[in-house]
Amino acid sequence: MPSAYRYALYLAPVGAWRELGRQWLGRCEDTGAPVPRAAGTDPRLDEWTRAPRRYGLHATLKAPFRLRHGQNAAALDRAVRAFAVQQEPFGIPLRRESLRGFLAWCIDDKHALSRTNALANAAVADLDAFRAPPEPAELARRQPQHLSPMQRQMLDRWGYPYVFETFTFHITLTGQLDDAAMREAQARLDALENSALQRPMPVNAVSLYVEPEPGADFVVARHYGFDGTTRDGAGARFLQTQDDAQYA
Repeated sequence: MPSAYRYALYLAPVGAWRELGRQWLGRCEDTGAPVPRAAGTDPRLDEWTRAPRRYGLHATLKAPFRLRHGQNAAALDRAVRAFAVQQEPFGIPLRRESLRGFLAWCIDDKHALSRTNALANAAVADLDAFRAPPEPAELARRQPQHLSPMQRQMLDRWGYPYVFETFTFHITLTGQLDDAAMREAQARLDALENSALQRPMPVNAVSLYVEPEPGADFVVARHYGFDGTTRDGAGARFLQTQDDAQYA
């Protein structure tokens, strides 16, 4: 069975956030297929969402990584299964924010934020044995000269600058926008978001996404429920195992 170019552990939104997020990005992260947008949608939406559309709707727990020499996808699959069943379900209230020049759903509760940070911290550390060290070109793309000393330290140690003390949970909705586009995108989302988004979003699973080959769109390989059940996405062939169980 083939290995993907990169793997990433993400939190896949569920419920109303998934439905709106998929329609907003115009792509289903489970299948990789386009999601039709409503008639009359602003044609600039494709440009606004180009960057997050490639990665699929998600929040990062452990950023994309290549497999370390001597590791394989089947072992990673087993490790994520074991990681997931150690977790307990919880909920996260979300609100839309402007974050470093892009729009995202962020956590609006200190207790939920603490639990999510703990989940991300554990994912970064527990799965790090599978991560190949970044190549010089990968490090250069992070523009280390523009990072804070702490972010540079995290990049050197963990291969990603935004972990542990520098981590900020977010579900990305746009790429970088200028002020005018930011206001227009905000207004468009104001019109689309509804009361269903006011309830906490359940967190009861983590998900492995894969980048099949360099530059390809990311797609879900497998969702891992905290209750031990799983559900496959279109990228499951890159895990070398199959499991037909479902998670709630």
